[in-house]
Amino acid sequence: MNYKERLNPWLLVELLPGHRVPVGRFRSQSDAEGHLKSIRNRMPSSDFAVIFDCHPKPEAQ
Repeated sequence: MNYKERLNPWLLVELLPGHRVPVGRFRSQSDAEGHLKSIRNRMPSSDFAVIFDCHPKPEAQ
């Protein structure tokens, strides 16, 4: 995970059968939920979710 991704851990994804499609990254949960609300108004038949994207630190070698 690069530095920019660590600054924006909240991820808005579109839920499709078998996988998730990233829509955007956000610094705060409230920003992500605000965009989720906007997208749901434009695309009411699609499924979206806000998730916290955390990856464990890679082990030092």
